[in-house]
Amino acid sequence: MNPPLQFLKRLLAWISDLRVAIGLLILIAITSGLGTLVPQKESEALYHRVYDANPWLGLLNGDRILALQLDHVYSSSWFLALLAWLGLALILCSIRRQWPALQAALRWIDYRTPRQLSKLTLAETMACADADASLNQLEQLLGSRGWQLQRHSDRLAARRGVSGRVGPLLVHAGLVVLMVGAAWGGLAGQRLERFLAPGNVLELLNSRGQSQVSVTLEDFGINRDPAGRPEQFHSRLRLLPGGEDTPSGSAEVREISVNHPLRYQGMTVYQADWALAAVQVQLGRSPVLELPLQSFPQLGEQVWGIVLPTRPDGSNPVLLALSSEQGPVTAYNGEAQELGSLIPGGEAVEIEGIPLRIAGVVPASGLLLKRDPGVPLVYAGFAIALTGGGLSLIATRQLWAIAEAEHGRLHVGGLCNRNLSAFARELPGLLAELPGAPQQV
Repeated sequence: MNPPLQFLKRLLAWISDLRVAIGLLILIAITSGLGTLVPQKESEALYHRVYDANPWLGLLNGDRILALQLDHVYSSSWFLALLAWLGLALILCSIRRQWPALQAALRWIDYRTPRQLSKLTLAETMACADADASLNQLEQLLGSRGWQLQRHSDRLAARRGVSGRVGPLLVHAGLVVLMVGAAWGGLAGQRLERFLAPGNVLELLNSRGQSQVSVTLEDFGINRDPAGRPEQFHSRLRLLPGGEDTPSGSAEVREISVNHPLRYQGMTVYQADWALAAVQVQLGRSPVLELPLQSFPQLGEQVWGIVLPTRPDGSNPVLLALSSEQGPVTAYNGEAQELGSLIPGGEAVEIEGIPLRIAGVVPASGLLLKRDPGVPLVYAGFAIALTGGGLSLIATRQLWAIAEAEHGRLHVGGLCNRNLSAFARELPGLLAELPGAPQQV
């Protein structure tokens, strides 16, 4: 054989080896776990801030995590290469083993002599007064129980559960389709997380910069328990498909909440989080001013605030801090001393000589928008694999019978690819149902 062809044959055999496939599955499972341990698709600054001072596992700082593509595991080149390798291994295994096994199961095997049957895993020889009549009776009995039959003058072949041979092929095909869907979703999927205040609009654009859909937050509410802890968030969204010819009346108003996402034109909108967007402040007799809030993680996990000057020259600032849209809003001076507490919608309180009133607090809805074109393939892959797994549980049974009229004997033999012990118990019972119950010899 040509050396290059021989090398290629050995390489393909190694790639499709079951042990290699199992090793790949274990490796993919381990690396998939990395995506749950390391934050995914965040800004580079976050990885430097979190891991430079405290390297992950004591080894990987921000630069190494970015270099190893651990910030986007599921769309990284090495993870996709592992999926491609596993998919190729499954395809080659199906071509080299499962497809020939299915073809062999569909092909009728004709055993012509009792000696051939005696070499099978299961073999019985029955003494009969009329072997041909017993063969006919066995044919009728097997046909009534759903066996496929091939009859000759003095012998027959029967089989049942051939669909079980299709199961492994479907499992492999389903896994390949699933991996294609996962890879497609990782490469072509979109993910966007934004905080919207009521009345604000989020425009989703396609690759050409054209509007695909506009999402307007009409209302946002937070349900809290008696202790003030948030229990549920819900947003009322107004969705309008993009395009210049889209009439305004085609907009849809839908409500989402935690664990109740919205699916719209291939996009899924999740209620992911909440924040405080702005505080409405009135200084003395001034108009109500809506001032944006910013997060202060150094003061707590969910603390927002704004720094306001109390003098025309910008000096003597105070910090207004709050952790809930219900308040209270606490005012601090530059020395972190508490100056007063204000209730949203309540009366004004004098802070550093200025009457200060909090008219209201504007909460923001944290929306997570995901578009994954590979989801239909992933679901289809799961369905195909589960169907194949169910079919694989079906035992494929084959049975042959030869009548020796001159010796008054009926020879029966059988094979089964799984649960052979059950078939070994079934076969004598099957023969015992024949009229006249021939005696075993």
